[in-house]
Amino acid sequence: MSEAAKRMGGRVARRALRAAPIPEDERPVRPGMEGGLFKPLTDAQVQRIHQAALEVLEQLGISQAIPSCIDIVSKAGGRLTDKGRLLFPRSLVEDTVANAARNIVLHAQDPKHDMELTGNRVYFGTAGAAVHIVNCETREYRESTLADLYNIARLVDNLEHIHFYQRSIVARDMVEPRELDINTCYACVSGTSKHVGTSFVLPEHLEETMPMLHAIAGGEKKWRERPFVSSSSCFVVPPLRFADDASRTLEAAVRAGMPVLLLAAGQAGATSPAALAGAVVQEVAEVLAGLVYVNLLVPQHPAIFGTWPFVSDLRTGAMSGGSGEQAILMAACGQMGRFYDLPTGIAAGMADAKLPDAQSGYEKSYTNLLAGHSGTNLVYESAGMQASLLGCCFESYIIDNDMLGAINRTVRGIEVTEDSLSIEAMRDVCIDGPNHFLGHTQTMDLMQKEYIYPEVGDRTSPKEWAEQGSSDVLQRATTRLNEVLATHFPSHIDAAIDARIREQLPIRLPRENMQPR
Repeated sequence: MSEAAKRMGGRVARRALRAAPIPEDERPVRPGMEGGLFKPLTDAQVQRIHQAALEVLEQLGISQAIPSCIDIVSKAGGRLTDKGRLLFPRSLVEDTVANAARNIVLHAQDPKHDMELTGNRVYFGTAGAAVHIVNCETREYRESTLADLYNIARLVDNLEHIHFYQRSIVARDMVEPRELDINTCYACVSGTSKHVGTSFVLPEHLEETMPMLHAIAGGEKKWRERPFVSSSSCFVVPPLRFADDASRTLEAAVRAGMPVLLLAAGQAGATSPAALAGAVVQEVAEVLAGLVYVNLLVPQHPAIFGTWPFVSDLRTGAMSGGSGEQAILMAACGQMGRFYDLPTGIAAGMADAKLPDAQSGYEKSYTNLLAGHSGTNLVYESAGMQASLLGCCFESYIIDNDMLGAINRTVRGIEVTEDSLSIEAMRDVCIDGPNHFLGHTQTMDLMQKEYIYPEVGDRTSPKEWAEQGSSDVLQRATTRLNEVLATHFPSHIDAAIDARIREQLPIRLPRENMQPR
Protein backbone atom coordinates (compact mmCIF):
# COMPACT_ATOMS: atom_id res chain seq x y z
CA MET A 1 0.00 0.00 0.00
CA SER A 2 1.33 3.45 -0.89
CA GLU A 3 2.06 6.03 1.78
CA ALA A 4 -0.75 8.23 0.39
CA ALA A 5 -3.23 5.37 0.68
CA LYS A 6 -2.08 4.67 4.22
CA ARG A 7 -2.58 8.31 5.15
CA MET A 8 -6.03 8.33 3.58
CA GLY A 9 -6.99 5.16 5.41
CA GLY A 10 -5.75 6.59 8.68
CA ARG A 11 -7.72 9.77 8.13
CA VAL A 12 -10.91 7.81 7.46
CA ALA A 13 -10.34 5.71 10.59
CA ARG A 14 -9.78 8.80 12.71
CA ARG A 15 -12.94 10.44 11.37
CA ALA A 16 -14.94 7.31 12.11
CA LEU A 17 -13.54 7.18 15.62
CA ARG A 18 -14.33 10.84 16.21
CA ALA A 19 -17.92 10.30 15.04
CA ALA A 20 -18.48 7.32 17.35
CA PRO A 21 -20.41 8.02 20.56
CA ILE A 22 -18.39 8.40 23.74
CA PRO A 23 -19.50 8.09 27.39
CA GLU A 24 -20.36 11.40 29.05
CA ASP A 25 -17.58 11.12 31.64
CA GLU A 26 -14.94 10.63 28.93
CA ARG A 27 -15.80 13.65 26.79
CA PRO A 28 -13.14 16.34 26.43
CA VAL A 29 -15.40 18.94 28.04
CA ARG A 30 -18.38 18.50 30.32
CA PRO A 31 -20.66 20.82 32.27
CA GLY A 32 -19.01 22.02 35.45
CA MET A 33 -15.33 22.03 34.47
CA GLU A 34 -13.11 23.50 37.21
CA GLY A 35 -12.00 27.10 36.65
CA GLY A 36 -10.47 29.60 39.04
CA LEU A 37 -6.91 29.96 37.72
CA PHE A 38 -7.37 33.57 36.57
CA LYS A 39 -7.26 36.06 39.45
CA PRO A 40 -7.31 39.72 38.40
CA LEU A 41 -7.18 40.80 42.06
CA THR A 42 -4.43 40.06 44.55
CA ASP A 43 -5.40 38.57 47.89
CA ALA A 44 -4.82 41.96 49.52
CA GLN A 45 -7.08 43.67 46.98
CA VAL A 46 -9.84 41.11 47.54
CA GLN A 47 -9.66 41.80 51.28
CA ARG A 48 -9.73 45.56 50.69
CA ILE A 49 -12.84 45.30 48.50
CA HIS A 50 -14.51 43.08 51.09
CA GLN A 51 -13.79 45.53 53.92
CA ALA A 52 -14.96 48.45 51.78
CA ALA A 53 -18.26 46.67 51.03
CA LEU A 54 -18.81 46.05 54.75
CA GLU A 55 -18.09 49.72 55.41
CA VAL A 56 -20.63 50.78 52.77
CA LEU A 57 -23.34 48.59 54.30
CA GLU A 58 -22.59 49.65 57.87
CA GLN A 59 -22.20 53.39 57.26
CA LEU A 60 -24.12 54.23 54.07
CA GLY A 61 -26.70 51.46 53.98
CA ILE A 62 -29.41 51.00 51.37
CA SER A 63 -32.46 53.22 50.98
CA GLN A 64 -36.10 52.56 50.12
CA ALA A 65 -36.41 49.19 51.87
CA ILE A 66 -39.96 47.89 52.09
CA PRO A 67 -41.49 47.54 55.60
CA SER A 68 -41.03 43.77 55.81
CA CYS A 69 -37.33 44.11 54.96
CA ILE A 70 -36.85 46.90 57.50
CA ASP A 71 -38.58 44.80 60.14
CA ILE A 72 -36.50 41.63 59.77
CA VAL A 73 -33.18 43.44 59.34
CA SER A 74 -33.87 45.69 62.35
CA LYS A 75 -34.74 42.69 64.51
CA ALA A 76 -31.39 41.14 63.47
CA GLY A 77 -29.42 44.21 64.55
CA GLY A 78 -29.78 46.57 61.60
CA ARG A 79 -30.94 50.16 61.92
CA LEU A 80 -33.02 52.58 59.86
CA THR A 81 -31.54 56.08 59.86
CA ASP A 82 -33.53 59.30 59.96
CA LYS A 83 -32.76 59.62 56.25
CA GLY A 84 -34.45 56.31 55.53
CA ARG A 85 -31.31 54.27 54.92
CA LEU A 86 -31.18 50.72 56.25
CA LEU A 87 -27.80 49.96 57.83
CA PHE A 88 -26.35 46.45 58.04
CA PRO A 89 -23.85 45.78 60.86
CA ARG A 90 -20.73 44.03 59.64
CA SER A 91 -21.22 41.26 62.18
CA LEU A 92 -24.65 40.51 60.67
CA VAL A 93 -23.20 40.41 57.16
CA GLU A 94 -20.24 38.26 58.17
CA ASP A 95 -22.45 35.81 60.08
CA THR A 96 -24.78 35.56 57.09
CA VAL A 97 -21.93 34.81 54.70
CA ALA A 98 -20.56 32.18 57.08
CA ASN A 99 -23.90 30.39 57.32
CA ALA A 100 -25.35 30.89 53.82
CA ALA A 101 -26.16 27.96 51.54
CA ARG A 102 -23.20 26.49 49.69
CA ASN A 103 -22.72 23.57 47.35
CA ILE A 104 -26.24 23.94 46.04
CA VAL A 105 -27.69 22.16 43.03
CA LEU A 106 -29.66 23.99 40.37
CA HIS A 107 -32.00 21.27 39.23
CA ALA A 108 -33.31 20.63 35.74
CA GLN A 109 -36.44 18.84 34.61
CA ASP A 110 -34.08 16.19 33.28
CA PRO A 111 -31.62 15.30 36.08
CA LYS A 112 -28.81 14.81 33.56
CA HIS A 113 -28.73 18.61 33.24
CA ASP A 114 -28.48 19.31 37.00
CA MET A 115 -25.73 21.80 37.86
CA GLU A 116 -23.66 21.41 41.02
CA LEU A 117 -22.57 24.87 42.17
CA THR A 118 -19.60 23.76 44.21
CA GLY A 119 -16.13 25.23 44.36
CA ASN A 120 -14.92 26.45 40.97
CA ARG A 121 -17.29 24.44 38.79
CA VAL A 122 -18.23 26.54 35.75
CA TYR A 123 -21.42 26.43 33.67
CA PHE A 124 -22.30 28.60 30.68
CA GLY A 125 -25.83 29.74 29.94
CA THR A 126 -28.04 32.45 28.55
CA ALA A 127 -29.81 35.51 29.93
CA GLY A 128 -30.73 39.00 28.87
CA ALA A 129 -33.78 41.04 28.21
CA ALA A 130 -33.28 41.80 24.53
CA VAL A 131 -36.22 43.48 22.85
CA HIS A 132 -35.15 42.72 19.29
CA ILE A 133 -34.26 39.74 17.10
CA VAL A 134 -31.43 40.14 14.61
CA ASN A 135 -32.15 39.20 11.01
CA CYS A 136 -28.70 38.36 9.67
CA GLU A 137 -29.84 38.24 6.05
CA THR A 138 -31.44 41.71 5.93
CA ARG A 139 -29.27 43.19 8.73
CA GLU A 140 -32.40 44.51 10.38
CA TYR A 141 -33.74 44.30 13.94
CA ARG A 142 -37.36 43.35 14.61
CA GLU A 143 -39.34 43.13 17.85
CA SER A 144 -38.97 39.85 19.74
CA THR A 145 -41.99 37.62 20.35
CA LEU A 146 -43.19 34.75 22.52
CA ALA A 147 -42.61 32.35 19.62
CA ASP A 148 -38.99 33.51 19.50
CA LEU A 149 -38.58 32.83 23.22
CA TYR A 150 -39.83 29.26 22.81
CA ASN A 151 -37.71 28.68 19.71
CA ILE A 152 -34.58 29.88 21.48
CA ALA A 153 -35.38 27.52 24.37
CA ARG A 154 -35.58 24.49 22.09
CA LEU A 155 -32.44 25.62 20.29
CA VAL A 156 -30.55 25.83 23.60
CA ASP A 157 -31.99 22.44 24.53
CA ASN A 158 -30.09 21.04 21.53
CA LEU A 159 -26.74 22.81 22.14
CA GLU A 160 -24.22 20.84 24.18
CA HIS A 161 -22.10 23.66 25.55
CA ILE A 162 -24.95 25.91 26.73
CA HIS A 163 -25.82 24.39 30.07
CA PHE A 164 -28.86 26.38 31.23
CA TYR A 165 -31.51 28.67 29.78
CA GLN A 166 -32.38 31.96 31.40
CA ARG A 167 -34.93 33.86 29.36
CA SER A 168 -33.02 35.93 26.85
CA ILE A 169 -35.66 38.13 25.25
CA VAL A 170 -38.79 40.06 26.15
CA ALA A 171 -41.91 38.80 24.37
CA ARG A 172 -43.01 42.15 22.98
CA ASP A 173 -46.33 40.69 21.79
CA MET A 174 -47.29 40.06 25.43
CA VAL A 175 -48.45 43.56 26.37
CA GLU A 176 -50.02 42.86 29.77
CA PRO A 177 -47.36 42.19 32.48
CA ARG A 178 -49.24 39.27 34.01
CA GLU A 179 -49.49 37.44 30.71
CA LEU A 180 -45.87 38.30 29.93
CA ASP A 181 -44.62 36.68 33.14
CA ILE A 182 -46.81 33.57 32.90
CA ASN A 183 -46.12 32.96 29.22
CA THR A 184 -42.39 33.64 29.56
CA CYS A 185 -42.08 30.92 32.19
CA TYR A 186 -44.26 28.53 30.19
CA ALA A 187 -42.32 29.00 26.95
CA CYS A 188 -39.00 28.46 28.69
CA VAL A 189 -39.89 25.30 30.62
CA SER A 190 -41.68 23.86 27.58
CA GLY A 191 -38.77 24.49 25.25
CA THR A 192 -35.98 22.88 27.28
CA SER A 193 -35.46 20.30 30.00
CA LYS A 194 -32.38 22.21 31.21
CA HIS A 195 -32.54 24.51 34.23
CA VAL A 196 -34.55 27.66 33.51
CA GLY A 197 -34.18 31.16 34.89
CA THR A 198 -36.92 33.75 34.53
CA SER A 199 -38.23 36.85 36.26
CA PHE A 200 -41.53 38.27 37.44
CA VAL A 201 -42.80 41.85 37.53
CA LEU A 202 -45.02 41.33 40.57
CA PRO A 203 -45.23 38.71 43.32
CA GLU A 204 -48.80 37.90 42.33
CA HIS A 205 -47.56 36.77 38.91
CA LEU A 206 -45.06 34.40 40.48
CA GLU A 207 -47.67 33.01 42.85
CA GLU A 208 -50.10 32.42 39.99
CA THR A 209 -47.38 30.59 38.04
CA MET A 210 -46.43 28.19 40.83
CA PRO A 211 -49.30 25.68 40.28
CA MET A 212 -48.01 25.22 36.72
CA LEU A 213 -44.53 24.37 38.02
CA HIS A 214 -46.01 22.09 40.68
CA ALA A 215 -47.97 20.22 38.01
CA ILE A 216 -44.91 19.74 35.84
CA ALA A 217 -42.86 18.57 38.84
CA GLY A 218 -45.54 16.13 39.99
CA GLY A 219 -46.74 18.10 43.00
CA GLU A 220 -45.55 20.86 45.31
CA LYS A 221 -43.47 18.48 47.43
CA LYS A 222 -41.55 17.25 44.40
CA TRP A 223 -41.12 20.83 43.20
CA ARG A 224 -39.59 21.85 46.52
CA GLU A 225 -37.27 18.86 46.39
CA ARG A 226 -36.12 19.67 42.85
CA PRO A 227 -36.99 23.26 41.85
CA PHE A 228 -36.04 23.50 38.17
CA VAL A 229 -36.73 27.23 37.75
CA SER A 230 -34.85 30.09 39.43
CA SER A 231 -35.98 33.68 39.76
CA SER A 232 -33.74 36.52 38.61
CA SER A 233 -34.29 39.30 41.13
CA CYS A 234 -33.15 42.87 40.49
CA PHE A 235 -33.98 43.66 44.11
CA VAL A 236 -31.84 46.80 44.07
CA VAL A 237 -31.87 49.87 41.86
CA PRO A 238 -28.24 51.05 41.89
CA PRO A 239 -26.84 53.01 43.52
CA LEU A 240 -27.74 51.52 46.91
CA ARG A 241 -31.54 51.56 46.74
CA PHE A 242 -34.00 48.71 47.18
CA ALA A 243 -36.63 48.16 44.46
CA ASP A 244 -40.16 47.95 45.87
CA ASP A 245 -41.91 45.46 43.55
CA ALA A 246 -38.74 43.41 43.04
CA SER A 247 -38.25 43.10 46.81
CA ARG A 248 -41.78 41.83 47.27
CA THR A 249 -41.30 39.41 44.39
CA LEU A 250 -38.03 38.22 45.94
CA GLU A 251 -39.90 37.40 49.14
CA ALA A 252 -42.54 35.49 47.16
CA ALA A 253 -39.87 33.43 45.38
CA VAL A 254 -38.21 32.51 48.67
CA ARG A 255 -41.54 31.46 50.17
CA ALA A 256 -42.25 29.36 47.07
CA GLY A 257 -38.97 27.46 47.40
CA MET A 258 -37.55 28.95 44.20
CA PRO A 259 -33.78 29.56 44.00
CA VAL A 260 -32.97 33.23 43.47
CA LEU A 261 -30.32 35.09 41.52
CA LEU A 262 -29.52 38.18 43.61
CA LEU A 263 -28.74 40.55 40.79
CA ALA A 264 -27.11 43.97 41.23
CA ALA A 265 -26.35 45.61 37.91
CA GLY A 266 -24.93 49.08 38.29
CA GLN A 267 -23.42 50.75 35.23
CA ALA A 268 -19.95 52.15 35.83
CA GLY A 269 -19.89 55.91 35.47
CA ALA A 270 -23.69 56.12 35.57
CA THR A 271 -25.30 54.13 38.38
CA SER A 272 -22.07 52.90 39.96
CA PRO A 273 -18.65 54.53 40.35
CA ALA A 274 -16.54 55.00 37.22
CA ALA A 275 -13.56 53.56 39.13
CA LEU A 276 -13.64 49.84 38.39
CA ALA A 277 -12.73 48.92 41.99
CA GLY A 278 -15.57 51.14 43.23
CA ALA A 279 -18.01 49.46 40.85
CA VAL A 280 -17.05 46.08 42.31
CA VAL A 281 -17.39 47.40 45.88
CA GLN A 282 -20.88 48.75 45.25
CA GLU A 283 -22.21 45.59 43.61
CA VAL A 284 -20.66 43.37 46.29
CA ALA A 285 -22.28 45.52 48.99
CA GLU A 286 -25.68 45.44 47.29
CA VAL A 287 -25.64 41.67 46.79
CA LEU A 288 -24.44 41.04 50.36
CA ALA A 289 -27.43 43.09 51.55
CA GLY A 290 -29.68 40.86 49.45
CA LEU A 291 -28.02 37.77 50.89
CA VAL A 292 -28.78 38.99 54.42
CA TYR A 293 -32.36 39.75 53.39
CA VAL A 294 -32.94 36.28 51.92
CA ASN A 295 -31.32 34.41 54.81
CA LEU A 296 -33.40 36.31 57.35
CA LEU A 297 -36.50 35.23 55.44
CA VAL A 298 -35.43 31.57 55.15
CA PRO A 299 -32.00 30.56 56.48
CA GLN A 300 -29.82 28.86 53.86
CA HIS A 301 -32.26 29.45 51.03
CA PRO A 302 -30.45 28.78 47.70
CA ALA A 303 -29.24 32.18 46.50
CA ILE A 304 -26.76 33.05 43.76
CA PHE A 305 -24.25 35.84 44.35
CA GLY A 306 -25.00 37.92 41.24
CA THR A 307 -22.63 40.87 41.06
CA TRP A 308 -23.09 42.25 37.54
CA PRO A 309 -21.36 45.64 37.19
CA PHE A 310 -21.84 46.89 33.65
CA VAL A 311 -19.65 49.34 31.76
CA SER A 312 -20.53 52.64 30.09
CA ASP A 313 -18.74 54.09 27.12
CA LEU A 314 -18.03 57.33 28.95
CA ARG A 315 -17.98 59.28 25.69
CA THR A 316 -21.68 58.59 25.13
CA GLY A 317 -23.05 56.97 28.28
CA ALA A 318 -24.12 53.91 26.29
CA MET A 319 -23.57 50.44 27.71
CA SER A 320 -20.50 48.59 26.40
CA GLY A 321 -21.02 44.90 27.07
CA GLY A 322 -18.12 43.79 24.90
CA SER A 323 -15.39 46.00 26.34
CA GLY A 324 -12.17 44.93 27.98
CA GLU A 325 -13.28 46.76 31.12
CA GLN A 326 -16.44 44.65 31.16
CA ALA A 327 -14.38 41.47 30.92
CA ILE A 328 -12.07 42.33 33.80
CA LEU A 329 -14.91 43.65 36.00
CA MET A 330 -16.89 40.45 35.74
CA ALA A 331 -13.83 38.29 36.30
CA ALA A 332 -13.10 40.28 39.47
CA CYS A 333 -16.65 39.66 40.63
CA GLY A 334 -16.22 35.96 39.94
CA GLN A 335 -13.12 36.05 42.10
CA MET A 336 -15.06 37.80 44.89
CA GLY A 337 -17.65 35.04 44.77
CA ARG A 338 -14.91 32.47 45.19
CA PHE A 339 -13.53 34.47 48.13
CA TYR A 340 -16.90 34.17 49.85
CA ASP A 341 -17.29 30.57 48.64
CA LEU A 342 -20.84 31.37 47.57
CA PRO A 343 -22.74 30.09 44.53
CA THR A 344 -21.78 32.82 42.06
CA GLY A 345 -23.10 34.06 38.73
CA ILE A 346 -21.66 36.77 36.51
CA ALA A 347 -22.35 37.91 32.94
CA ALA A 348 -20.19 37.72 29.80
CA GLY A 349 -20.59 37.40 26.05
CA MET A 350 -22.56 40.65 25.70
CA ALA A 351 -21.06 41.81 22.41
CA ASP A 352 -21.44 45.43 21.32
CA ALA A 353 -21.40 44.20 17.71
CA LYS A 354 -24.80 44.26 16.00
CA LEU A 355 -24.21 41.10 13.97
CA PRO A 356 -22.31 37.82 14.52
CA ASP A 357 -19.21 39.21 12.81
CA ALA A 358 -15.51 39.41 13.66
CA GLN A 359 -16.11 42.09 16.30
CA SER A 360 -18.76 39.92 17.91
CA GLY A 361 -16.37 36.98 17.94
CA TYR A 362 -13.50 38.71 19.67
CA GLU A 363 -15.73 40.52 22.19
CA LYS A 364 -17.53 37.34 23.19
CA SER A 365 -14.36 35.29 23.32
CA TYR A 366 -12.36 37.37 25.77
CA THR A 367 -15.29 38.23 28.02
CA ASN A 368 -16.40 34.59 28.26
CA LEU A 369 -12.83 33.35 28.57
CA LEU A 370 -12.00 35.53 31.58
CA ALA A 371 -15.36 34.76 33.16
CA GLY A 372 -14.86 31.01 32.86
CA HIS A 373 -11.31 31.13 34.19
CA SER A 374 -12.37 33.30 37.15
CA GLY A 375 -14.02 30.21 38.63
CA THR A 376 -17.51 31.66 38.79
CA ASN A 377 -20.16 28.95 38.86
CA LEU A 378 -22.55 30.44 36.31
CA VAL A 379 -21.77 32.59 33.27
CA TYR A 380 -24.98 34.27 32.14
CA GLU A 381 -25.45 36.02 28.76
CA SER A 382 -22.70 33.83 27.32
CA ALA A 383 -24.42 33.11 23.99
CA GLY A 384 -26.76 34.67 21.48
CA MET A 385 -26.62 38.32 22.49
CA GLN A 386 -25.73 41.31 20.31
CA ALA A 387 -25.80 45.12 20.63
CA SER A 388 -25.03 45.13 24.37
CA LEU A 389 -28.15 43.04 25.13
CA LEU A 390 -30.52 45.01 22.89
CA GLY A 391 -30.51 42.29 20.23
CA CYS A 392 -30.68 38.51 20.19
CA CYS A 393 -29.51 36.40 17.25
CA PHE A 394 -30.50 32.79 16.57
CA GLU A 395 -27.44 32.09 14.45
CA SER A 396 -25.21 33.44 17.22
CA TYR A 397 -26.34 30.66 19.54
CA ILE A 398 -25.02 28.09 17.07
CA ILE A 399 -21.71 29.90 16.58
CA ASP A 400 -21.30 30.68 20.28
CA ASN A 401 -21.89 27.04 21.18
CA ASP A 402 -18.69 26.19 19.28
CA MET A 403 -16.88 29.03 21.06
CA LEU A 404 -18.06 27.91 24.50
CA GLY A 405 -16.93 24.35 23.83
CA ALA A 406 -13.43 25.61 23.04
CA ILE A 407 -13.42 27.93 26.07
CA ASN A 408 -14.50 25.04 28.27
CA ARG A 409 -11.52 23.12 26.92
CA THR A 410 -9.19 25.89 28.09
CA VAL A 411 -10.92 25.87 31.48
CA ARG A 412 -10.27 22.14 31.76
CA GLY A 413 -6.54 22.76 31.27
CA ILE A 414 -3.88 20.06 30.94
CA GLU A 415 -3.79 16.94 33.07
CA VAL A 416 -0.26 15.79 33.87
CA THR A 417 -0.03 12.06 34.61
CA GLU A 418 2.58 9.36 34.05
CA ASP A 419 0.68 8.27 30.96
CA SER A 420 0.11 11.78 29.58
CA LEU A 421 3.83 12.58 29.87
CA SER A 422 4.00 10.13 26.94
CA ILE A 423 7.52 8.74 27.39
CA GLU A 424 6.41 5.23 26.41
CA ALA A 425 4.53 6.58 23.40
CA MET A 426 7.68 8.40 22.28
CA ARG A 427 9.64 5.15 22.79
CA ASP A 428 7.17 3.27 20.58
CA VAL A 429 7.31 5.85 17.81
CA CYS A 430 10.96 6.87 17.84
CA ILE A 431 12.71 3.52 18.43
CA ASP A 432 12.06 1.26 15.45
CA GLY A 433 8.69 2.96 14.97
CA PRO A 434 7.05 4.98 12.18
CA ASN A 435 8.39 8.33 13.51
CA HIS A 436 4.89 9.77 13.73
CA PHE A 437 2.04 9.42 16.23
CA LEU A 438 -0.91 9.38 13.80
CA GLY A 439 -1.79 5.73 14.23
CA HIS A 440 -0.50 5.20 17.74
CA THR A 441 -2.92 3.69 20.25
CA GLN A 442 -2.56 6.71 22.54
CA THR A 443 -3.52 9.06 19.71
CA MET A 444 -6.56 6.99 18.79
CA ASP A 445 -7.59 6.68 22.42
CA LEU A 446 -7.38 10.42 23.06
CA MET A 447 -9.06 11.70 19.91
CA GLN A 448 -12.39 12.27 21.64
CA LYS A 449 -11.27 12.34 25.27
CA GLU A 450 -8.62 15.07 24.97
CA TYR A 451 -9.74 17.06 21.93
CA ILE A 452 -12.91 18.95 21.06
CA TYR A 453 -14.10 19.64 17.52
CA PRO A 454 -16.24 22.53 16.24
CA GLU A 455 -19.67 21.91 14.77
CA VAL A 456 -19.85 24.89 12.41
CA GLY A 457 -16.28 26.18 12.62
CA ASP A 458 -14.17 25.29 9.57
CA ARG A 459 -10.82 23.50 9.71
CA THR A 460 -10.56 22.28 6.13
CA SER A 461 -7.77 23.21 3.72
CA PRO A 462 -8.46 26.07 1.29
CA LYS A 463 -8.86 23.47 -1.48
CA GLU A 464 -11.42 21.40 0.47
CA TRP A 465 -13.21 24.57 1.58
CA ALA A 466 -13.57 25.72 -2.03
CA GLU A 467 -14.78 22.28 -3.14
CA GLN A 468 -17.43 22.34 -0.40
CA GLY A 469 -18.85 25.69 -1.49
CA SER A 470 -16.61 28.28 0.20
CA SER A 471 -19.15 28.87 2.98
CA ASP A 472 -18.53 31.09 5.99
CA VAL A 473 -19.43 30.32 9.60
CA LEU A 474 -22.67 32.31 9.44
CA GLN A 475 -23.89 30.32 6.44
CA ARG A 476 -23.07 27.05 8.15
CA ALA A 477 -24.77 28.22 11.35
CA THR A 478 -27.89 29.14 9.38
CA THR A 479 -28.03 25.68 7.88
CA ARG A 480 -27.66 24.06 11.29
CA LEU A 481 -30.22 26.43 12.83
CA ASN A 482 -32.83 25.52 10.23
CA GLU A 483 -32.21 21.82 10.86
CA VAL A 484 -32.71 22.15 14.61
CA LEU A 485 -35.81 24.33 14.43
CA ALA A 486 -37.41 22.02 11.87
CA THR A 487 -36.85 18.84 13.86
CA HIS A 488 -36.28 19.45 17.57
CA PHE A 489 -39.56 19.79 19.49
CA PRO A 490 -39.07 18.82 23.15
CA SER A 491 -41.85 16.69 24.63
CA HIS A 492 -40.70 16.32 28.22
CA ILE A 493 -43.98 17.78 29.58
CA ASP A 494 -46.83 15.30 29.44
CA ALA A 495 -49.59 16.33 27.02
CA ALA A 496 -52.30 15.92 29.67
CA ILE A 497 -50.41 18.20 32.07
CA ASP A 498 -49.93 20.75 29.31
CA ALA A 499 -53.65 20.68 28.53
CA ARG A 500 -54.48 21.26 32.19
CA ILE A 501 -52.06 24.19 32.34
CA ARG A 502 -53.75 25.71 29.31
CA GLU A 503 -57.14 25.39 30.97
CA GLN A 504 -55.95 27.23 34.07
CA LEU A 505 -53.67 29.93 32.65
CA PRO A 506 -53.76 32.32 29.68
CA ILE A 507 -51.16 30.50 27.57
CA ARG A 508 -50.70 32.34 24.26
CA LEU A 509 -48.23 30.00 22.55
CA PRO A 510 -50.30 27.96 20.03
CA ARG A 511 -49.97 24.23 20.49
CA GLU A 512 -49.48 23.76 16.74
CA ASN A 513 -46.30 25.85 16.95
CA MET A 514 -44.82 23.29 19.35
CA GLN A 515 -44.77 20.30 17.02
CA PRO A 516 -43.48 19.43 13.54
CA ARG A 517 -45.58 20.66 10.65
